[in-house]
Amino acid sequence: MSSPDPLRVAVIGSGPAGIYTADALTRQNREDVAVDVVDRLPTPYGLVRYGVAPDHLKIKGVARSLRRVLEDPRVRFVGGVEFGRHVTRDDLARAYHAVVYATGASVDRRLGIPGEDLPGSVAATDFVNWYCGHPDAEVARFVLDAEEVAVVGAGNVALDVVRVLAKSADELRATDIPQHVLDVLAASRVRRIHLLARRGPLEARFTAPELRDLGELANADVVVRPDQVDVDPAGEELLHAARAARTNLRILAEWARRPPAGRPRRVDLRFWTRPTAVLGADRVTGLRVEGTRIGDGGRLVGTGVEEVLDTGMVLRSIGYAGVPLAGVPFDEATRTVPHADGRVLDAAGAVVPGDYVAGWIKRGATGVIGTNKSDAAATVRALLDDAPALRAARPAPEPADRVLAASGATVTDYADWLAIDAAEAEQASRLERGERVKLPGWAELRAAIGR
Repeated sequence: MSSPDPLRVAVIGSGPAGIYTADALTRQNREDVAVDVVDRLPTPYGLVRYGVAPDHLKIKGVARSLRRVLEDPRVRFVGGVEFGRHVTRDDLARAYHAVVYATGASVDRRLGIPGEDLPGSVAATDFVNWYCGHPDAEVARFVLDAEEVAVVGAGNVALDVVRVLAKSADELRATDIPQHVLDVLAASRVRRIHLLARRGPLEARFTAPELRDLGELANADVVVRPDQVDVDPAGEELLHAARAARTNLRILAEWARRPPAGRPRRVDLRFWTRPTAVLGADRVTGLRVEGTRIGDGGRLVGTGVEEVLDTGMVLRSIGYAGVPLAGVPFDEATRTVPHADGRVLDAAGAVVPGDYVAGWIKRGATGVIGTNKSDAAATVRALLDDAPALRAARPAPEPADRVLAASGATVTDYADWLAIDAAEAEQASRLERGERVKLPGWAELRAAIGR
């Protein structure tokens, strides 16, 4: 008796969640599989490439393990194909037994304060995309002509943004940061950066390694107000705090005791501070902030004590949110796809056969890169449990190449990605800058692959 054809699975999104899904599918021995990892970009790795700060070389090393997955003969990278534009849910249902949506959370949450849309007030995502060389980012998007900048947020992305603003261009020269970004950073007029957190240091979502990196800046003093990290060692707040939060507090308390060394730039970490209005007529000229405290019932309330920061730029980094996928159920409240063990659920709570989710679009923008590995494995276990029913429902899928050929997309493959990779390595050599320098836009990416 001949063995059945492979279980055909499309994974939408080639970031860590998507590639870890492909990895889990190829590591198991319950089903023979053929996996297409589909992305609208010709470059894989998602936030590892376009979200991790360029100076985080260790985290960027994750791409080496992800690369191994894409080189598995049972896995195919399909770039240049955008879900909802080139292919629909129905198209995929014709060509695959199952589809796993791993599209992440691609938009910033808003502050919801007056003046938020003034020029100079931007989402951290836009700034991150720019300094990471995302092809959608406008090359001339930022000029960094403000002497003071406010970054609103208390997570690792906020720390990344602060660190890139605070470092000298020479410190970033050996990274893969695009050359046009490095040129802007070299001419930056930024001298003071305010990092604003609405709550206290024990509630901050920084990880200790990220926080320590900030404290090791050679080009900037990091200033912490002693009164904001003076937590009663015998108090309930500290006793019930997580170990990571206590580590952060210890680091911050050490910084609060050291005097500024007179470095060229200064980073002020301000806890218990929330923005109430972005000020300016034609562009940002300041930021009004208010002190905060914990009120009745544990709610955050304002103290009524306000001040104005003389900032010419405001970057919000208060979390990411998922965006709806055409034809796929979506929960507007959680900004995720509703699911049960990774199986997509419709509005009535019934399982949508053949549709699955993994990563941030499944659970929200929480966790670190490694969290996606166990998350993807859990979804794959559910998918494999369903495999007999999936095969019965779609006994003879249409060839995926036929569906892709009719999509109107300019499809790229893994060989095209390797051509981009080689072009970036060549550029780094020519500029005498590290291992690679990212190509800055769509035109350069297309030129590298001859499209």
